[in-house]
Amino acid sequence: MSRILPIKDLKSLATYLRKKLKEKNPNNAQQLKYKYMLLYAYNGTGKTRLSVEFKNAGKRGGQGDTLYFNAFTEDLFTWDNDLDGDSKRVLKFNAASRFFAGIKELEMENRIRPFLNRYADFDFRIDYDESAVSFSRTFTIKPDDGGEEISQTIDNIKVSRGEENIFIWCFFLAIVQLAIDGADAYKWAKYIYIDDPISSLDDNNAIAVATDLTRLLRREENHLQTVISSHHTLFFNVLWNELSSSSKRLFLGANKATNRYYLRNTDDTPYFHHVATLVELQKAAQSGKIYTYHFNMLRGILEKTASFHGFRHFSACVRKDDDDIEGIIHSRLINLMSHGNYSLYEPQEMVEDNKEYFKKILSDFMGRYAFNEELFSEPTEVDEANFDRRR
Repeated sequence: MSRILPIKDLKSLATYLRKKLKEKNPNNAQQLKYKYMLLYAYNGTGKTRLSVEFKNAGKRGGQGDTLYFNAFTEDLFTWDNDLDGDSKRVLKFNAASRFFAGIKELEMENRIRPFLNRYADFDFRIDYDESAVSFSRTFTIKPDDGGEEISQTIDNIKVSRGEENIFIWCFFLAIVQLAIDGADAYKWAKYIYIDDPISSLDDNNAIAVATDLTRLLRREENHLQTVISSHHTLFFNVLWNELSSSSKRLFLGANKATNRYYLRNTDDTPYFHHVATLVELQKAAQSGKIYTYHFNMLRGILEKTASFHGFRHFSACVRKDDDDIEGIIHSRLINLMSHGNYSLYEPQEMVEDNKEYFKKILSDFMGRYAFNEELFSEPTEVDEANFDRRR
């Protein structure tokens, strides 16, 4: 039977995380039990708000103890696109934030570039007096007559949103490195909190970002403890494997009916996104509260399964009767219902006929592919002592 720890609100959850981070290693009282806390949660669960609660819990006399990366960090940077001249576009940063304390003296360009060069092909320059970053890109041109190649640099370019995000991420990594190295400007930091740094990256870069991050955090001289929350399955599972030796790994869920939160341990196996989605779909089918957006979720599961098994189309994973009619109907229905752009935030309940189709498609899928039945059983709510106890 799976166990969950109910949490009243995000403030209580932040308190729980801080408490776990302060636990001592039972085999060595001079060491902390956990250096990392990893949380997997869907978008909309409250990860960003949790990072704020964690940061606020560490404030004493106006001074905090958490160096954090979240949506608020990204908001410290804003574009000035030079609407009058349309030529000098810069990314402004809010120098009033402690995030940028003392960066002029710390030669940030030389600290950011080693990170940025792993992911991007553009360069940058920081104007510390204007609190602005300008970007440039160099192109190599090969003449048609076969002559010598010519390099051309274009200054003051506007980079894409994905490139902007990765630049801000590399800026943050450079500051983390400063904190790890004990720079005076960041001696106040005891914790690092990272919330979803890779919303715009493909899978290859997601692996690279996760690997580079773990390499930095695992440096021997790193005395900071880290909390990382993410909705990105691949990113989370790379972290799960790379930081397994000294981390607490959790799935964070929300019960919208009660406005409460819950934690589930994932120390033994990563809590994969598709399994969590299937649990939610199974609950919806059993309750009869089936909404149109559930078809979008079901199609996503079918597509991932088809891809895993080497099929080109999700219909290969829809059960077909001997005469094949049922399979055609179900595939067409999934196509129709999953292209309606149905919103999770404006749910529309299905008509009864479509509910029955949904339940049969899901039931046939679950019957065809074996999953651990324990995942779909009603979890037992336990107290903190029993939640942390190894089974």
